[in-house]
Amino acid sequence: MRTPQEFSAELLRIDSGAECERIQAAIRRQVFEELRRKGAVVGMSGGVDSSTAAALAARALGPGRVLGLLMPESESSGDSLRLAKLAAESIGIPTVVENIGPILASAGCYRRRDEAIRTLIPDYDETYKCKIVLSDVVSQSAYPIFSVVVRSPQGITTRTRLPLDVYLAVVAATNFKQRVRKMMEYYYADRHVYAVVGTPNLLEYDQGFFVKNGDGSADLKPIAHLYKTQVYELARHLGLPDEICTRPPTTDTYPLEQSQQEFFFSLPYDKLDLCLYARDHGWAPESVAAAIALTPEQVARAYNMIDAKRRAARYLHAPPLLVETLAGAQTAS
Repeated sequence: MRTPQEFSAELLRIDSGAECERIQAAIRRQVFEELRRKGAVVGMSGGVDSSTAAALAARALGPGRVLGLLMPESESSGDSLRLAKLAAESIGIPTVVENIGPILASAGCYRRRDEAIRTLIPDYDETYKCKIVLSDVVSQSAYPIFSVVVRSPQGITTRTRLPLDVYLAVVAATNFKQRVRKMMEYYYADRHVYAVVGTPNLLEYDQGFFVKNGDGSADLKPIAHLYKTQVYELARHLGLPDEICTRPPTTDTYPLEQSQQEFFFSLPYDKLDLCLYARDHGWAPESVAAAIALTPEQVARAYNMIDAKRRAARYLHAPPLLVETLAGAQTAS
């Protein structure tokens, strides 16, 4: 019978060298043989996931066959572009910078979002900054609630609960960002006969932290089986810059700085990694709690949150529905 002492972060330890070799072999086979492409495009954000995916692709295919695509916009953090360039330089791959801000403005991305926020905060305009945050469902038993946090030009910060219709309007508008980036990735993929590399880790892929036909779209997803903590391990093994290997996960979607934890996951990634592993491997909350400094009740709520996000993610993962399965046709999520 399992005891609390048996559960620890060591369960997620991997042989980084062997795992890199395994992923690189898969990338070579998938790009050259299955997809019959000449190389790969990777959208790089300066985060550990895209940097690791780009480094693995460069090792698998050769640096000259991997293009790093950097796509800042009007509200991007300056660190994102700087760190993406730093990562690409350390990997030795060529890059292209595409400022997608004008496309987003033309599509009404910023305008549509701001109009939605103004239904709650009439004074809100382009001089304000905002972000969306999620209530801490692990510390509270209540159903998760989204709020918008805004900061005025005078530096006054307020937090307002988001009704469902306003929340959906804000998210629908900001999803332009991920979809425009993916459109740009496929432009370069088509131009060079390359494959598009997706960069989600297991947490993001499993829990639906992606935009359908946006960052959820790709020809291959080489790190989607790895927990976030494992991606950090591989990044260090691959020799990526320390600043990237220690950078906390961010969304870089809203003007105000925002962590993935406060926007979507509710827990630090290292704790959620372990909760996800424990949930999938039959560990009772009582056996997990001490190892991750939570109570059994909090772990149970984390399990419930994992299950709920998985249910919501079914739509995101689903391929297009057909009336009949066509002979010779293949569908891809």
